[in-house]
Amino acid sequence: MPPPAPAPQHPPLSGAPLVIATISLALATFMNVLDTTIANVSIPAIAGNLSVSPHQGTWIITSYAVAMAIVVPLTGWLAKRFGEVRLFVFCTALFSLASWMCGLAQDFNLLLVLRALQGMTAGPMIPLSQTLLLRCYAPEKKGMALAFWSMTTVVAPIIGPILGGYITDEIGWSWIFYINVPVGIVSSMVTWNILKKRESIILRPPIDIVGLVLLVVGVGCVQTMFDRGRDLDWFDSGVIVALAVVAGVALVFFLVWEFYEKHPVVDLTLFVRRNYAVATIALSIGYMAFFAGAVILPLWLQTQMGYTATWAGLAAAPIGVLTLILSPLVGKNLHRGELRGMVCFSFSWFAFVCLWQASFNTEVTFLGLALPRLAQGLAMATFFIPLTTISLAGLPPDRIASAAGLTNFSRILAGGFGTSLVVTLWDDRTIHHKAVLLERINDYNPVTIDAISRMQDAGIPREGALKMLEMSITKQASMLATNEIFYLSAGIFLFLAFFIWFAEKVKVQAH
Repeated sequence: MPPPAPAPQHPPLSGAPLVIATISLALATFMNVLDTTIANVSIPAIAGNLSVSPHQGTWIITSYAVAMAIVVPLTGWLAKRFGEVRLFVFCTALFSLASWMCGLAQDFNLLLVLRALQGMTAGPMIPLSQTLLLRCYAPEKKGMALAFWSMTTVVAPIIGPILGGYITDEIGWSWIFYINVPVGIVSSMVTWNILKKRESIILRPPIDIVGLVLLVVGVGCVQTMFDRGRDLDWFDSGVIVALAVVAGVALVFFLVWEFYEKHPVVDLTLFVRRNYAVATIALSIGYMAFFAGAVILPLWLQTQMGYTATWAGLAAAPIGVLTLILSPLVGKNLHRGELRGMVCFSFSWFAFVCLWQASFNTEVTFLGLALPRLAQGLAMATFFIPLTTISLAGLPPDRIASAAGLTNFSRILAGGFGTSLVVTLWDDRTIHHKAVLLERINDYNPVTIDAISRMQDAGIPREGALKMLEMSITKQASMLATNEIFYLSAGIFLFLAFFIWFAEKVKVQAH
């Protein structure tokens, strides 16, 4: 059997084609990442319009996430079989079509199917956009390419809830899907016209049916378990136990099978490379800790602090300011610094900001909320770019798509796990603190007696006064639980600041 042909080495783009290709790929990435968060704030409106409960409405998010999580690790295999450019253009065009159909859907079950189709087409888009962007740039400018790519993946989740809330309130929920259509059409057409002659080599490896089935079953059960665990009370539910057992068995067999399969559907041998393993683990755990705060902050603001969805989104949005300003500078100057040092600084700064947010109290102002988020942008600018560079360092071009797909798969799973875990932990700690504080509300506590007396003097009956005290205690308990989440995140970031030094030093080529 003859050896496989080497991957084609296309010269880097320059001038207008490079700018246009960068914008086109960035638009597709932005649209893709935006869709992971834009629907979140629209769930009540969609559920009401389609006559289902808000609880059922959350499956709009779950169906998308499960389908996306399953397809992402298949990116490398699909890219080899169909070509990176063809696969990206096809997925982007089909994503636009699925978005349009989601907007038209007037049946909830049909919407779930279409959202799953969206997730399947969205899976390969992010790692392929990263791969194609790197191929367009000269080696000494790959840092800038990663900077542009990272900016879109960071800013889109911030804009998503704000844009989704505004569109739902002012126009209608269907338009959160319709806005994808023109973006996807333009991106797919422009990308094809510029990059069609830069297609990767196409191979015909045998289909690893066993690995594919094990992956679909394992990841599908894991993601469903994460998404449904909190609602079903985790392992007190037979459904969650069954999902966990099936997922565990399927994934263990999948790992063993893929290491010995001659044509694996997922290239797990990438983890044999020290830098890839360290960077991917750090990126996944770091993203999980970051996403925990990103989920809890707006949840706390809306349920306990009286913020609307739009204002909660605005309080979180400042993180994008420094990220947008500094990411290009970081990418341009990667060769000047020690990448592990940059990542160490990023995790240390994340820890500092988490400790800052852990000092919040129930009297915190909007400015007090926004300033730490603004400062966190400094950590974000030095987070994705150096870690991605470390993970891909030394890989041949034909393995970059597989590596990027596997890294994004790990990140997505970590984000899903972190979301489910942190919400459950936040609820449990709130209940714990509320129980402890309520023990102090009795007729023998001078503080309780004084508080009730003052409210009764103001004309509030005793029952009303007790109710107000309980509401105040709930608010304080939630605040204590929120602070604990930020303390936990700070500890994780400090651990990662040391962990990154297990990677080997990477030398980035100067401009």
